[in-house]
Amino acid sequence: MTEQAKVPAIRFAGFTDPWEQRKFSDIVDVCSGKDYKHLEEGPIPVYGTGGFMTSVDEALSYDRDAVGIGRKGTIDKPYLLKAPFWTVDTLFYAIPKSDMDLEFVHCSFLNVDWKSKDESTGLPSLSKEAINETIALVPSFNEQSRLGEFFSDLDSLITLHQRKYDKLVVFKKSMLEKMFPKDGESVPEIRFAGFTDPWEQRKLG
Repeated sequence: MTEQAKVPAIRFAGFTDPWEQRKFSDIVDVCSGKDYKHLEEGPIPVYGTGGFMTSVDEALSYDRDAVGIGRKGTIDKPYLLKAPFWTVDTLFYAIPKSDMDLEFVHCSFLNVDWKSKDESTGLPSLSKEAINETIALVPSFNEQSRLGEFFSDLDSLITLHQRKYDKLVVFKKSMLEKMFPKDGESVPEIRFAGFTDPWEQRKLG
């Protein structure tokens, strides 16, 4: 994003207007999380700075999605919160204004160096004021939507490949156990066709 032109280096075709500089207070409503221990068990997910924690019977937001951002502890890992949800008191939830696309807002949060806004000498902490005063560059709603959809698709692709990776890691671990002889044995449980000789026991040296 060039400062003078206020436009990104790469852009979808058809969009030419400069992006508008706005404070986060103009694009989201930052709300505070609360303690959940007085609630009963239920279907509503409870989130903290590290993600999902438990489920309860009430929600802080029943029908409005938001971006979760840490108040204390992990303050630089914003993530999407799909309604209904509850957040603990160490996690703010930022609800986009009516003219803002949720996925675009999430990307805007990801583009901020939140650690530089840490207001504590001990456990990292973030205030509503620090979030509200942060400056973002914002395009038209149509361009927000295109950008939000693009990065959402990328996230889905990353998740898909992450699942494949996780499965391959488990598969490799299983094959290492089955394709090498167990203690006290001289042949593995699974073997390539054509190999029948016992394995030789030798010192690594």
